[in-house]
Amino acid sequence: MSLMWATRGRRWGFRFLETAGHADPLPAYDAAFGAVGDERRACSRAGDVVALRFPDPLGRRDQAGREIPHEFVVTGELAARVHTVDDGIAVVWPLVAERYAAVWDAEP
Repeated sequence: MSLMWATRGRRWGFRFLETAGHADPLPAYDAAFGAVGDERRACSRAGDVVALRFPDPLGRRDQAGREIPHEFVVTGELAARVHTVDDGIAVVWPLVAERYAAVWDAEP
């Protein structure tokens, strides 16, 4: 599984919680999301890379009241199973939900 994941928490700004093994994940992230735009829900495929964005499935918001988006760059076998945002929520979210629950309210 190759998964890159950027999000923010209740009191901390955007950061990568998974880097898919990249020392600097930003170039791969930018390449995947370059054509996606600002839509709050997005699923865009370029070859075997999927850029996936959706709001927090439990409706969590940061301390300023902003919706928390989860942004993933998915490749490999996992990407083959993601064709829509709903697929992404069903396939990818269960892989990270517990981890996010443990860190979203952490101090910055």
